[in-house]
Amino acid sequence: MTKLHRPLAGLLLCTTALMAPGLVQAQTSGQEVEEIVVRGKYIPEVMRETSEVASIVTPEDLVRQGDDTAAAALTRLAGLSVVSGRFVYVRGLGERYSSALLNGSPLPSPEPLQRVVPLDLFPSNVLAGVNVQKTYSPNLPGEFGGGLIDLRTIDTPDDPFVSLGFSVGMNDETTLKRGLTYYGGDSDRLGIDDGTRELPAAIRRGIETGKRIDAANFGSDELTRMGRSFQNANINLLQSTNDVPFNGSVDFAAGTSFAMDWGTLGVVTVLGYDSGWSTRDAIQQEGVVNLDGLAVQEDLRSFSTQNDVVINGLTSVALELDHHTFKWTNFYVRNVTKETRSVEGESARASNYIRDDWTSWYQRELIDTQLTGAHRFGDLEIDWRGSYARTEREVPYERQVRYRRVDDVFLHNPQSDANFIRFSELEDKAAGAGVDVRYRLANDYVADLTLSAGYAWYDNERFSDSRAFRFTMNSTPSVAFQMQRVDFLYSDFNIGPDGLILREVTGSDGAAAYEASLTTHAGYVQAEGEIFPAVRATVGARYESGKQFVRAIDLFATTQDAGHELENDYLLPAATVTWNFAEDQQLRFGASKTIARPQFREQAPQLYLDPESDRTFIGNPFLEDSELINLDARYERYFDRGQFATAGVFYKQIDRPIESVVNESGSGLQQSFLNAPEAVLYGFEAEFKKFFEPQIDIAGLAGLRWLVSANYTYTKAEVKVDEGDVVYPRTNLGQPAPAANFVIDGSPLQGQSKHLANVQVGFETEDGMTQATLLANYASKRVTARGQAGAPDFVQEPGVMLDFTFRHRFELWAQEFTFGVEARNLLGEEFDEYQKRNGDEIKLNNYELGRSVSVSLSARF
Repeated sequence: MTKLHRPLAGLLLCTTALMAPGLVQAQTSGQEVEEIVVRGKYIPEVMRETSEVASIVTPEDLVRQGDDTAAAALTRLAGLSVVSGRFVYVRGLGERYSSALLNGSPLPSPEPLQRVVPLDLFPSNVLAGVNVQKTYSPNLPGEFGGGLIDLRTIDTPDDPFVSLGFSVGMNDETTLKRGLTYYGGDSDRLGIDDGTRELPAAIRRGIETGKRIDAANFGSDELTRMGRSFQNANINLLQSTNDVPFNGSVDFAAGTSFAMDWGTLGVVTVLGYDSGWSTRDAIQQEGVVNLDGLAVQEDLRSFSTQNDVVINGLTSVALELDHHTFKWTNFYVRNVTKETRSVEGESARASNYIRDDWTSWYQRELIDTQLTGAHRFGDLEIDWRGSYARTEREVPYERQVRYRRVDDVFLHNPQSDANFIRFSELEDKAAGAGVDVRYRLANDYVADLTLSAGYAWYDNERFSDSRAFRFTMNSTPSVAFQMQRVDFLYSDFNIGPDGLILREVTGSDGAAAYEASLTTHAGYVQAEGEIFPAVRATVGARYESGKQFVRAIDLFATTQDAGHELENDYLLPAATVTWNFAEDQQLRFGASKTIARPQFREQAPQLYLDPESDRTFIGNPFLEDSELINLDARYERYFDRGQFATAGVFYKQIDRPIESVVNESGSGLQQSFLNAPEAVLYGFEAEFKKFFEPQIDIAGLAGLRWLVSANYTYTKAEVKVDEGDVVYPRTNLGQPAPAANFVIDGSPLQGQSKHLANVQVGFETEDGMTQATLLANYASKRVTARGQAGAPDFVQEPGVMLDFTFRHRFELWAQEFTFGVEARNLLGEEFDEYQKRNGDEIKLNNYELGRSVSVSLSARF
């Protein structure tokens, strides 16, 4: 029988913190621990340190999986899926219900539609791992629904090193095949604009007057000079190519440490460049309700080629003293997409067969600097952090030119057809600071009692604006004029009082710009300790005060709208209990209350064209916060380090969830947002990961260590609408409307896949020199948006993604090299988004993703 005598004054850790097996004897204040059965020796360190339900991407996982970004790596975890290759959905809840941190500090976002940073911005070469916490603890931000994702950058090394890597790859739908491009600037291949896309000085001076650039405010000579100042052929002229380039990347990393009498100083630097190409031949339709079915209204074919260039760098300096640690981390990433697109087909809205030619340049940048410190004074621990980050998104010279087909000839009429030149930019800044204090308190009642308290401040500011221009004519142009090649048509010769006249068509009434901010102050208290033998509890609460402000800006008005403000205070309790009933097994139970705030763009009534879906979005200033009740339970068994089996259930009740709705507008389908009355989400997840070393006496198979890893998540999420429930859509200008007109009771929550599954099967040699893995990821269909009134929802089916990775290390010239092969989407899964009703189907966006293969070679010195 095990006897536990107290107080032990911190000598005994709770079951999840016990590390040493065997018999331990000690004497404290004359009392003796007669016998201790140690439990938890097989539980990994990271799982001992947290009392929460969590999933982890380890450094070994990043190497084995070979994923290029944090977003791709997270798809391997139970309950996680990635939308548009950027945003992580945890347990079926969209990105608005999750938070992303970098080394514990919040991040701003360069995305107009999201306040959460897209995780494709973080290349895997700067990461040491990723923690996904699925149950809430009060030391975290209150905006927590599906989970919190904490990206951890690489640490300074103990031994000096230098590494260099190269890769080259191809896609069978893109590489060396037909594609579209436009010239742009001389340094486009590097992801850097050489000045070609700068806003012309003449336009900038016109904007500075505060007046709309048109004939009412400027003379014909001024408008002519402004019109001729725009770039022409290198932006407007689409070019076809039959040899889209290969994909390629280069990575460099170096680090060292210096041991001195007074401490250790470490430095690490990472640099990376990646260029990838993709061509999409997509069917894009829009439909309307027709009797009991659907009828195609817009039947378009979109052919596009985009070049994605990523440049990233990270530098970290760490100073370690006896009981104090300081770390300074700086991270930079630049992600540029150069896209060329031509869309043509029958358009009921335009009453003709049309062709729209597009050229664009999407430039995203993130700069982040962080300073952290950790101090130990016996039983007292103090951690602090401070960070500043800025993201920018610039889209200069987003160009559309429309043609109508007449007698098999495409004609462009600037006077009546849709065409524009648009410049838009977004700047998002975030500053944060926090301090956490922990004290281990000896007492007679709770073993290993640790009291924690902390304070966190966060300030996020965003500004976004967009300027749009087009050319018109005072008279109907001749057919010969309309048949000119686009760069001839928009040449200086044709721009003037008797030809093309520049007119600014930037939206008024706040549709072109907005500013937004969010400031939070939070404090928390928490207690953790062993309340019974083998039972550990963590109980605490967070008080968070938040003020969110969004104001639409009319660029041409002398007086501005007062804006809309959400100011709320919340008390967010949380409790977790862990029962470590065996040395390798435990049960966790968690309960908490959290919130989700509207994202800035969802509140701002500014039109925005999403290049991923080709749909127009506009915000709803009448949105409110969502509140969540979260319940979790999970069983865990650990076989060895990095080997485990878990099974858990979860339940969430969401008050006022934010949903996307689709409406008809004069320019096509338009998506907005509203608070649905209520939603309920529940499900279960299971995961298994284990290495096997079977004794196989077959040449080539003997001595191999095999990995089998699998996880599955079932999620059921429904929106609840009762009789009498109301919503506040943007079109009602703040007045209530029957909820049943916009949301169907029992419909799935947006973004939620009912089934998610991952399987990994692979092997590695005893010496670890060779490693091969087959990886499969499956996500069932999910709703991407609510259909317009009376129409079915928009649905996407991600399907099965099957990948293969291979790594082999070898020595050459007394240096270590690694050769790698990666094959992605081996089954040739396509992107498929649609509407269906009674056998009728509208293909909203359908295209082949293609199969990809890449080979890499890296060296470490």
